[in-house]
Amino acid sequence: MSSPAARRLLHPGAWWVWAIALAATALRTTDPLLLGLIAVVVAFVVSARRTDAPWARSFGSFLRLGIIVIVIRVVFQMLFGVRVEGTTLFTIPSVTLPSWAAGVSLGGPVTAEALVDAACQGLRLAVVLLCFGAASSLCSPYRMLRALPSALYEAGVAITVALTFAPQAIIASRQVRDARRLRGRADRGVRAWAGSAMPVLEGALDRSVALAASMDARGYGRRGATPRHRRRLISALMLAGLCLVAVGAYGLLDASAPAVLRLPPFIAGAIALAASLVISGRGVERTRYRPDPWRSPEWIVSLSGVAALAAIVMAAHNGAVLEPSVYPLTMPQLVPLASVGILIALLPARFAPRPPTLVEPELGDRFEVAA
Repeated sequence: MSSPAARRLLHPGAWWVWAIALAATALRTTDPLLLGLIAVVVAFVVSARRTDAPWARSFGSFLRLGIIVIVIRVVFQMLFGVRVEGTTLFTIPSVTLPSWAAGVSLGGPVTAEALVDAACQGLRLAVVLLCFGAASSLCSPYRMLRALPSALYEAGVAITVALTFAPQAIIASRQVRDARRLRGRADRGVRAWAGSAMPVLEGALDRSVALAASMDARGYGRRGATPRHRRRLISALMLAGLCLVAVGAYGLLDASAPAVLRLPPFIAGAIALAASLVISGRGVERTRYRPDPWRSPEWIVSLSGVAALAAIVMAAHNGAVLEPSVYPLTMPQLVPLASVGILIALLPARFAPRPPTLVEPELGDRFEVAA
């Protein structure tokens, strides 16, 4: 048990590195055993290290959204999926489509293989959503904005609206539900959701825009004059870096891609992006109030997520089956190396500092002053 003096909030960048690495791990497999293990690891870490702030309760909403994604994927497969041979479970009345819609089906026989394939594809997307929901629940969006590099200050207002919309929507939905309950109206069910949708969306957007306006009024994002040749160099490095990172990410996610399209372009693109951020950040001067430290717990959390990604990449390189065959339908086999790597991602539940019981003010005295 950590002492009260040792309690602090982990650097938000560490949580995002951990979550993005686990999301990339989930994208490399359709094995339901590995995907379920990632979901369990993420849920356990969130339950062990999230704060009592309102935005920290958004993980449950992401969990429900993931279940909805799986259901929609299965329903779409039943109604519009490609019809292949297999074990037919039932048949949906089909509609004959015109010749210009060749290859598209509406109704027909539904096979067990098609449903399992759709469920695994939906589960992969649901686990990715859970990973990003975990990052949103474990770190404050305001503190994440404070940790952004100086080069991203010009896009700070747009990033503010994007990062704070989901947490603010969770807070607004709870407030609308409480208001409906006090007025004697139903706060559950389809009718309650339909009546709450517009107030929730409007309230969340208003809160996010108000935060962005307050940041803009405080000079957030101001920068000095930049020479033309430096702007061109920054643009060239950023464009080249984004292209190389995209090629490298595709190679890392596609097991059939050649080795030359995997790590080399990804590393080169990351170096180019880092150089563009460093050069662009020289034109921004800012002061920091109570900056977030990066210590050994941050390294442990970040590297535990990277270890999971590295383990599944090594497992794929060693010939492990990360996408079990569904045509014909076979039972998935647990991959030991990938499973151990994913279990390493549990380390934040032990080594990340416990958050303080009372959340300190996140806005106002927490933002840097840009000059």
